[in-house]
Amino acid sequence: MYLVVGLGNPDAKYKNNVHNLGFMGIDALSQKLGVSFDKKGHKGVYTVFSKNGEKVVLLKPHTYMNLSGESVQSIASFYKIPSSNILVIYDDIDFDIGTVKIRAKGSAGTHNGMKSVVNMLGTTEFPRVRIGCKPPSDFKGDLVDYVLSNLRAEDKPFFDSALDRASDAALSFIKGEKIDIIMNKFNG
Repeated sequence: MYLVVGLGNPDAKYKNNVHNLGFMGIDALSQKLGVSFDKKGHKGVYTVFSKNGEKVVLLKPHTYMNLSGESVQSIASFYKIPSSNILVIYDDIDFDIGTVKIRAKGSAGTHNGMKSVVNMLGTTEFPRVRIGCKPPSDFKGDLVDYVLSNLRAEDKPFFDSALDRASDAALSFIKGEKIDIIMNKFNG
């Protein structure tokens, strides 16, 4: 069984925020799969379906970003999904806009949503898809203000491309491809 999680904030006012790239990535994946988030529970919205003979759960935590791990831990525990079968999609300010980076495991870095996931799962041993969203060079404000701002129109083509690649990487993951193969295929 696989769990794919997109990190973000649930209120409509956050919908197009930089910090909601994880939600946007999992929405792109759900569209490719033809599924919708038809269940509420585990502090989020989710769907459960079968793909290639395996059960798959897609989850959007509704705990707000900084408590995302509560939702992830709840659903992973309920369905008894091992951490190696959990993939988390989220924004990463360390990479240029439009960049997609897949990792097999690792620290949460400065991302509070990932810190929560790592803390609640009790491990860093799970794969993730990071969508680059580095602030523009002329940005002078607070990073919190940047990640809670809407995507800029001039960046939309780069983000659209990144979301397409991120959702394709997640699709490869739930098809059972090895993470190193997915990394070779999609990193960059």
